[in-house]
Amino acid sequence: MTGTSRPDLISTRQARIAALAEQAPDMRLTTLSHHIDIDWLKEAYGRTRKDGAPGIDGLTAADYEANLEENLQSLLNRAKTGRYRAPAVRRVHIPKGTGKETRPLGIPTFEDKVLQRAVLMVLEAVYEQDFLDCSYGFRRGRSQHDAIKAIWKATMNLRGGWVVEVDLRKYFDTVVHKHLREILSQRVRDGVLVRLIGKWLNAGVMEDGELWFPKQGTPQGGVISPLLANLYLHAVLDEWFANTVKPRLEGVAYLIRYADDFVIVCRHKRDAERLMDVLPKRFEKYGLAVHPTKTRLVDFRHPDDDAEERSRGPGTFSFLGFTHYWGKSRKQQWIVRRKTAKDRFTRTMHRLHEWCRMNRHLKVRYQHEQLDKKLEGHDRYYGITGNWQALSRLRQALRRTWKTWLGRRSQTGYVSWDRFNRLLATYPLTPPRIYHRV
Repeated sequence: MTGTSRPDLISTRQARIAALAEQAPDMRLTTLSHHIDIDWLKEAYGRTRKDGAPGIDGLTAADYEANLEENLQSLLNRAKTGRYRAPAVRRVHIPKGTGKETRPLGIPTFEDKVLQRAVLMVLEAVYEQDFLDCSYGFRRGRSQHDAIKAIWKATMNLRGGWVVEVDLRKYFDTVVHKHLREILSQRVRDGVLVRLIGKWLNAGVMEDGELWFPKQGTPQGGVISPLLANLYLHAVLDEWFANTVKPRLEGVAYLIRYADDFVIVCRHKRDAERLMDVLPKRFEKYGLAVHPTKTRLVDFRHPDDDAEERSRGPGTFSFLGFTHYWGKSRKQQWIVRRKTAKDRFTRTMHRLHEWCRMNRHLKVRYQHEQLDKKLEGHDRYYGITGNWQALSRLRQALRRTWKTWLGRRSQTGYVSWDRFNRLLATYPLTPPRIYHRV
């Protein structure tokens, strides 16, 4: 690509935006869009995924790159003059679990992704200075495993305590645009950026050939949507908890949030009960709702604390696909341990079962290569300290499934365990691996 951007220069300009935002935390920034020029768009193009599904216009990254210079210049002119029209988002539904429940996913056009990425590069530099340490989702340098490690530290520091496990109902679909605009205006008042964000919020949704315009929510799949959703909960939950709730609690409490998933760990039961009572009211004020059955208070105190009061022992809670529970270490000391949550294990096994069923006719060597890749991908997320047993159980279950479907390649294709074990000697499944020491 001729005339490519200089990433180091773009990073320097982002650092200047960040420095200004950090030095003036109460300032409403009105001049930010001038940073978005042709070089900025080229860098945004470079950071945009090229293998994603096309939007409603059917154009791919390769189609757009064929005339890149003119396309980016035209995009810049339309964005700055207000002539840019946000195209409708193509909506598809992806499986949410092992049942019939699905999750809506919005797919913008490739050009829209580039412009959203350019705006995101500006806003990230601003809001990274405002976001609190309790927030881990959709932030550079932070991950799910950082949030899991933070929960481990919080529960160990408090010897467990009381855990408020909260589930927000259809969060991304219920964000109120009016409140989001008000929250955005408290920090960013650049006319170009505010106008573009308003167009994306009001962009239509194309589903099954029908176009409709949602009045609330941020479409999952949009490049800018994660930051907007994060910003909403930053104001509704994070700042409120830090500035209003914590000073009124009797004991220590920790909030750990990843996107719309969060837990609150409290030292005292009374504080946790008060939070259980006030959280639904707080979210209702901003158009959000907690799930009545999935939101619960968990007695997660240390097994040695008030053991006589709890004949069944301490409870467990799940967060980001891991079940947290008390267990003994190798030195026979009580520690907080983590294992793959039951629903996540079942979902993974269901997908492996379906893959083996649909691909049983392919060569064994190819099946082995693909299954190894799937196991490696699973371990890269679930391979954390103390979860070795769950990783091993997955492989045991996969061996049984693989043997079953290899034996159904034909009416006379039964595979005995002796024969299958000989096959495993040639094509062994990759052993469990711990990737994260958290």
